[in-house]
Amino acid sequence: QVQVAESGGGLVQAGGSLRLSCAASGRTRYDMAWFRRAPGKEREFVATINGSGGSTYSADSVKGRFTMSRDNAKNTVYLQMNSLKPEDTAVYYCAAAGGRWPSSRDNEWRYWGQGTQVTVSS
Repeated sequence: QVQVAESGGGLVQAGGSLRLSCAASGRTRYDMAWFRRAPGKEREFVATINGSGGSTYSADSVKGRFTMSRDNAKNTVYLQMNSLKPEDTAVYYCAAAGGRWPSSRDNEWRYWGQGTQVTVSS
């Protein structure tokens, strides 16, 4: 069992920035991803990064604002969120071990964190 744990959520003003972290247990360098679920909406794909950190892929809704990266020594990935908007308010989930690259469907991911709340005020 691989444990995935997110942190870094909180309350931020529109236009501000926040960085989420996600640590995965073990030393396997899985592809990892961020998904989010906003109130009244289905869980949606945000971004993914491959095992080496050499490739990323992001949803159109966050391109140019959110950047995913990883520190392989810590087996930790990050989501740098800039220019935040109220519509970014959601519970953000980290996932590990997806399907064939680039995997953007939540049912293709094996391991999940508990989620961290991001609230963007207007």
